[in-house]
Amino acid sequence: MKKTGRIHSFESFGTVDGPGIRFVVFMQGCPLRCVYCHNRDMWDVTEGKEYLPEEVIEEAKKYINYIKFSGGGITVTGGEPLLQPDFVTELFKIAKKMDIHTAVDTSGFADTDNVKELLEYTDLVLLDIKHGDEKKHKEITGVENEKIKKFAKYVSDINIPIWIRYVLIPGLTDGEEDLKKTADFIKGLKTVKNVEVLPYHTMGVYKWEELGCKYPLKGVKEPDLESIAKAKEILDIL
Repeated sequence: MKKTGRIHSFESFGTVDGPGIRFVVFMQGCPLRCVYCHNRDMWDVTEGKEYLPEEVIEEAKKYINYIKFSGGGITVTGGEPLLQPDFVTELFKIAKKMDIHTAVDTSGFADTDNVKELLEYTDLVLLDIKHGDEKKHKEITGVENEKIKKFAKYVSDINIPIWIRYVLIPGLTDGEEDLKKTADFIKGLKTVKNVEVLPYHTMGVYKWEELGCKYPLKGVKEPDLESIAKAKEILDIL
């Protein structure tokens, strides 16, 4: 039986989710419940549309010249792509046969044993770290970070390059102790090539409202330049 994946949408000319121009696949479904999520419409695993890996590749082929010329590739994000590892594995297998660079953008919340085959066909992991502290992590996402730390260590141990992303939220993730704990986590990963601080924004609030959901961080402002600079200094941006 062919493996299908449940997909929310595609982005044809992504420029921030890996090197070069990327064909970005947004998978449907996520086990985290981040209080600042800007893709609230991607939580439900029963939504979206089913695709075969071959159908996704056909979509990507429309932009293959731009992808190849720019040194780009395919990035699978979400939602949480590691919720559908079999589908992403098959997609990446086809991509690698075509010499297309592959990247997965993930929270890392998965049983590592279930994604080992997927990682064999993954060139880059974009790891969205929510918080280095277990208690704070659960407060922000609804889940503990033990699985995430195990996943990140495994990715590092098998020498896959990692790009770290950290959302800076006033009052939640911008404290000096918050940043130091996250920095300690990052320093334990030997293949980190880039660390990016993403200032909190409210551009996804309308998605919560459209779904009739109360936005948990209503009234929280975007971080100022001083806070961003401090975070970059503590996280030792490469």
